[in-house]
Amino acid sequence: MSGHSKWNNIKRKKEKTDGAKAKVFTKIGRELAVAVKEGGGPDPASNSKLKDCIAKAKAANVPNDNIDRIIKRAAGDGDENKYENIVYEGYGPCGVAVIVEALTDNRNRTAADIRHDFDKFGGNLGTTGCVSFLFNRKGVLIIEREDQAEDKVMEDALEAGASDLQADEDVFEIYTEPDDFSGVLSDLTDKGYEFETAEVQMVPSTYVQVPESKQNSMQKLLDVLEDNDDVQNVWHNWEAPEEEE
Repeated sequence: MSGHSKWNNIKRKKEKTDGAKAKVFTKIGRELAVAVKEGGGPDPASNSKLKDCIAKAKAANVPNDNIDRIIKRAAGDGDENKYENIVYEGYGPCGVAVIVEALTDNRNRTAADIRHDFDKFGGNLGTTGCVSFLFNRKGVLIIEREDQAEDKVMEDALEAGASDLQADEDVFEIYTEPDDFSGVLSDLTDKGYEFETAEVQMVPSTYVQVPESKQNSMQKLLDVLEDNDDVQNVWHNWEAPEEEE
């Protein structure tokens, strides 16, 4: 079993993205296109990066027609913008570790924007490797508990190849090695499970609490980073407080 539950942090991110589906779909579409061009072509059977992106897109309810159209367009010889993957690392208020994964066609613009955001909300942009050692890349699948028996979910998850499962009050958190993520997702989907979220994430090994006086700045930093069109993912180790119903 894992230690600290991740669901509260994931839920905050999910609630925000649920309210901005168009932007989410656009970002996932860009990620799919880059996976086709950089990962080895349009066939997910031979392109593991694309396979994981498709799984992420489906979990985010991107329509299959949209996914197919993006892949076909990316496989062509169009003159679309050339995007590059860049990872930024830094600290938020009170030493919260933050990793920002971006896809950009202008690295100078993106770097300036992200540095400005960190500075504005009490953080600072660091150097490569300054916080990444505090995270592990894992596949994360979240299933609502509802009336499902924990023993059955655990059995199915482990049989599918999951490395860990944690039972939260509201959900089951299933973890996989990155290379096993697509297979576990496919197997559990075939067994009828539906997911609140399913993607490969940077999962913190330790968490940081932020005093109430700094929580607003911390949340604003995360919000402005996630709203940046060049930013694909924002990972952090803030142990966010439970939100009141």
